[in-house]
Amino acid sequence: MSIIISLLNHKGGVGKTTSAINIGAALVKLGKKVLLVDLDPQANLTVSLGIPRQKVTIYENMRGEAEIQPYAVKEGLDVVSSSLDLSGAEMELINEAGREYILQELFVPLQEEYDYIIIDCPPSLGLLTLNALTSSNYVVVPMQTEFLALQGLAKIKQITDKVRFRLNKKLQIGGVIATMYDNRKVLNRDILQTIKKFFGDKVFDSMIRENVALAEAPSQHKDIFEYSGNSNGAEDYLNLAKEMVARFESGPYAESREKED
Repeated sequence: MSIIISLLNHKGGVGKTTSAINIGAALVKLGKKVLLVDLDPQANLTVSLGIPRQKVTIYENMRGEAEIQPYAVKEGLDVVSSSLDLSGAEMELINEAGREYILQELFVPLQEEYDYIIIDCPPSLGLLTLNALTSSNYVVVPMQTEFLALQGLAKIKQITDKVRFRLNKKLQIGGVIATMYDNRKVLNRDILQTIKKFFGDKVFDSMIRENVALAEAPSQHKDIFEYSGNSNGAEDYLNLAKEMVARFESGPYAESREKED
């Protein structure tokens, strides 16, 4: 049974897509089979991996025109691509019965095929994000260690609690990732402490340091391990993936998920 994770932050530029790609690639290095779902109409994940325009994208899937047809990026890593057409989905599906459960139903045939399904959510809290949260076991929040990133912390928790109460009893905040971190900067250290005060032990120990290779890799349509396997970015995402496996496949998180199942 797949572990489904939504990467969510309604603030853009926090490393959400970078994290989706490289967590997925790191999990593959750990022997997992991973499906990445690009649920953002900007299609940044799709473009970053150099995936050509597909006849069937997540847009066609959500409209009920076709089942999910993953694109194989490399062995162990598949992607459900996106397109700009997805920007119209919220309006087109607004009157659809059970519209919050469309993505959940699409995932049913894939549950035994993948160890992890990772959803790159759009930077908004509309119907697409609602679908992601309704289908997920965990919300993981990438958060840049800058002042403006703190704005909306309470909103993320509020929307997660609301979805858990009304639509998805199994949903949990699985963790917070500190991204673009520079230990030399007092502000970064202060912001990290503030995040830890708010989220406690949900903040992952593995932080993603500022690393130019992470910014360069998408221009070459590669994940960080293919582009610069010895970089700080590769080291940090591999450590994060190991921590996620330990957290989600054993201990209280896994026990809670099994009880819900």
